[in-house]
Amino acid sequence: MVLVLALTACTVTQPTETAATDSEDHETADPCADAAILDWDNFGHGFVIEHCNGCHAATARDRHGAPLDHTYDTVEEAWTHADGILALAASDSPSMPPRGGVSDDDRVRLFWWLGCGTTGR
Repeated sequence: MVLVLALTACTVTQPTETAATDSEDHETADPCADAAILDWDNFGHGFVIEHCNGCHAATARDRHGAPLDHTYDTVEEAWTHADGILALAASDSPSMPPRGGVSDDDRVRLFWWLGCGTTGR
């Protein structure tokens, strides 16, 4: 699911059926091949503050049902839950945040950070 979002939201050049390719490697595009280098400092922290920590901060007054063990105050906490964050916030049908408000571009950036990046950054 996440790969479809990344492939449709960013420009990935794939050969057409009629184009000749030298190797089968070109037939399947890697969604991380052209990903921006994103980390906690240049993307993740701001994204989490703006879109997640209203419910997922340890100090959130009303977590609106967010599990107590899902806090994203640090890069380590966010990366601990990376698979779930991607599934709920960067999939084809994202359900987080529940009120929406995340641009398609930021959802792709979220995928690039947690799906293509280095754990803990």
